[in-house]
Amino acid sequence: MTFGQRLSDGISARGRLCVGIDPHPGLMDDWGVTDSAVGLERFAMAAVEALGPVAAVVKPQSAFFERHGSAGIAVLEKVVAGCRELGALVLLDVKRGDIGSTAQAYADAYLDPTSPMAVDAVTVSPFLGVGSVDPLVDTALAHDAGVFLLALTSNPEGPEVQHAVTADGSTVGARVLAAVAARNRGVVGLGSVGAVVGATVSLPPDVDPGTLDVGGPLLVPGIGAQGGTVEDVRRVFGSACPRVLPASSREILSAGPDATRLRDAVLRATETFASLTAP
Repeated sequence: MTFGQRLSDGISARGRLCVGIDPHPGLMDDWGVTDSAVGLERFAMAAVEALGPVAAVVKPQSAFFERHGSAGIAVLEKVVAGCRELGALVLLDVKRGDIGSTAQAYADAYLDPTSPMAVDAVTVSPFLGVGSVDPLVDTALAHDAGVFLLALTSNPEGPEVQHAVTADGSTVGARVLAAVAARNRGVVGLGSVGAVVGATVSLPPDVDPGTLDVGGPLLVPGIGAQGGTVEDVRRVFGSACPRVLPASSREILSAGPDATRLRDAVLRATETFASLTAP
């Protein structure tokens, strides 16, 4: 079964929400754990036990595990395995982007099912040229995994690159979206190649809801603590709303460490976006 099919089934069963596991030092302190590999494991596995049974997608942020060295990576492997055992899809937020054999090495690390770090999908950066991520996309599709390409992000520096105009007159963001749509062309149902578009993003002039309908999922960060609302999603995405996968991390995690409060936060956020049409 393709990633797109698994994601569509997950949304139907558990609702439309991607929950991040981002072990910020401040959040770890709020949870009463130390900013150490031991504290990281306590934080992360408590989050897995609470979120894994109720969230359609769990998105660990790799950087917050990497900062603890090899012990942190070992915890990340446990997080991936634990979430999948509890029925959640795992989208690893790594934002890798490189060329040639290095891009292929990243693909092998995260998207080859024989890898100890194999996940359902990853985020990638196409800003070395959209073609630079072909090894990741090709490997994902070969193994029924998924890839989300950064396209239009809400950070204030994003438009410097994403709104820049290319030789054919289109913006970089629009070129990324077009490349994602091309990869999903002919797919029945939800495609396995997605795009990342911020909830409060300012769209360049050559992008509209029709352009945003890329045939695959639209990962939409910036929900909750970062200010994005369901009204923002409707305003930005319009007819592409059925493709949206809202992502929330800090607002959900701030309800911890109590497992019941964490699960309730997931259910409330899921209900908020239930009005968006199913994919």
